[in-house]
Amino acid sequence: MPLSNLRDRLDQTDRDLIALLAERQRLIGEVAAVKLDDPALPLHDPGRERALLGRIHDLAEEAGLDGYFATTVYRRILDHSIRVQASRQAPRDAVRVAFQGEEGCYSHAAASRHLAGQQALAFTGHRTFQDAVEALRRGEADRAVLPIENTVAGPIEDVYDLIAERGLVLVGEEVVRVEHCLLAVENVPIGQIRHVGSHAKALAQCSQFLAGLTDVRIEDEHDTAGAARLVAESNDPTRAAIAGEDAGERYGLVVIQRHIANRKDNFTRFVVVARDGVAHDARLPHKTSLLLTTDHRHGALAEALQVLARRGLNLTKLESRPSPDGPWRYRFYADIEGGTHEEQVEAALAELAEHVAAVRVLGSYPQAGAATAEGASGDGIATVSTPTVKPRLAPSAPVVAPTGKRYRLVSREGRSEDTIVEIGGVRIGGDAPPVLIAGPCSVESREQIFESARGVRAAGGRLLRGGCFKPRTLPYDFQGLGFEGLRLLHEAGRAYDLPVVTEVLHPADVEAVAREADVLQIGARNMQNFELLKAVGSTRVPVLLKRGMMASIDEWLAAAEYVLAAGNERVILCERGIRTFETATRNTLDLSSVVVARERTHLPVIVDPSHAAGVRRWVPALAQAALAAGAHGLIVEAHPDPDAALSDGPQSLTLEALAELAQTTGCVASPAA
Repeated sequence: MPLSNLRDRLDQTDRDLIALLAERQRLIGEVAAVKLDDPALPLHDPGRERALLGRIHDLAEEAGLDGYFATTVYRRILDHSIRVQASRQAPRDAVRVAFQGEEGCYSHAAASRHLAGQQALAFTGHRTFQDAVEALRRGEADRAVLPIENTVAGPIEDVYDLIAERGLVLVGEEVVRVEHCLLAVENVPIGQIRHVGSHAKALAQCSQFLAGLTDVRIEDEHDTAGAARLVAESNDPTRAAIAGEDAGERYGLVVIQRHIANRKDNFTRFVVVARDGVAHDARLPHKTSLLLTTDHRHGALAEALQVLARRGLNLTKLESRPSPDGPWRYRFYADIEGGTHEEQVEAALAELAEHVAAVRVLGSYPQAGAATAEGASGDGIATVSTPTVKPRLAPSAPVVAPTGKRYRLVSREGRSEDTIVEIGGVRIGGDAPPVLIAGPCSVESREQIFESARGVRAAGGRLLRGGCFKPRTLPYDFQGLGFEGLRLLHEAGRAYDLPVVTEVLHPADVEAVAREADVLQIGARNMQNFELLKAVGSTRVPVLLKRGMMASIDEWLAAAEYVLAAGNERVILCERGIRTFETATRNTLDLSSVVVARERTHLPVIVDPSHAAGVRRWVPALAQAALAAGAHGLIVEAHPDPDAALSDGPQSLTLEALAELAQTTGCVASPAA
């Protein structure tokens, strides 16, 4: 069939999809009308949502479509549906929205997303945060959307002060993933760039990338999208902007490099501000923002926080700012879970007034993502069967073995409670459910790593492993694709919402690998590479430390001490088998190390049964034994076609066998995880 005919059919399919989405939204409007007539009906039904996503996943797979892709699309549809329902109580006239920057910036994206349920929106960009707030105060806007904190650059202090001093009300919040790109008028090598412009906060979030550039002038622009526009207008191939890909498309720029922020978990929280309060559906989970002014005396802040603790309220944010009442006096911005319509919040506010000089409610509003608060990162995969492995035998009150000062930071002598390492929402350690990390020994191609990621996600795995830099016994063996493999691994992980784990070999590579990987693995051969341990210790990226094949448990813990001593407390220990006189297996899996390590250290301990066994059919039994011994998780090698793998094929599971192992061990992400 000619290409033109195929494109015509695609265009018609797109029209059909839009018509179906419009019909679905019309039905959602009818559902919203029913719910408005009966306040007892929940606005959000997590159980129905999980069941729907499960059906969508199965229907997609039956139709030959990737189930994860389909459920990802449907989560956005469901999120929009909830927003439409919640907005039925809002005015029907056009809502005028002020923001800092130009259309295409992250603030504009946050405003568009938050107010997506409104039938008519009118956006106005302003040069500064204060200009946007003043437009709201003058009645030229109905809402202002302002960034208030970023996971890399921290709080935006100017916004805190503007909210407090202008007497405004917080009526909502939105969290946006920030994906900074380097944009230019054409695809030139980075070495040819001589000027880079962006907003000061964006520049701060990409400081490590910028530090690696030479002979480049960094320019502070008033906005990310504005910086992109200036590059487009200049038509200068040596000039670039740091902004989102949407801004690049808006101004006709090309992406030179993606993912250039210091951290991959780069999110900005925006607040929606109005002159007066707005009615919200009480059925949605709420957050309340407070401004506390404490007396200048010992323990004043502690007393206020104890009030929240006694009332069972979770404090999600605490920020201090200088008070305008005088030098060395401070006021505190606090966010708590719960709305002012809830009894425990109302009681806490009354009690707080007795312990602080002043308390002011800045606003009470639905939490960001409330439409998908449960099941937001779920995978919609078929329900999980009951695990057959026995519960982990972790002691409820670990015995503290005396260690002197050999490894005081990792020892329970210095910290009795378990450390829980959180990676992209996945918790490893403590009483968290056991976690499955899986993927191929080596990243071999785009098709292979994407198929592996799909299989890991479908099996219920929580992290994707893949080797990009491979230390091999023989110099003739495949040693990985290097940084090209790292780019592919990162893209596959992002496509399937899986944080990625990969090994780093050289101290000089740590910074570059840390920009793409979510976990830095120190392999068995490098467990006592002390310069490498110090280098990963200087990062904020979690470290997976494998036990050396000839290392004692004490030496293993001492290696972890190097990482913690350098400042990085996010360490996961991994037992992968040691070398003994036994030759039937590749290594001897020392499960006693799990028991001993859990007694001596607060760090999480996982097990690698693949490298211990060397034969894939023995991996499932060793995996179950590892969890029974108290391991916090498993890291397993799996490959779409193990017999054709370029490395470690004999010990790699097929993707089908991986799914079976996940079921039998119980290491399966639940649909609402």
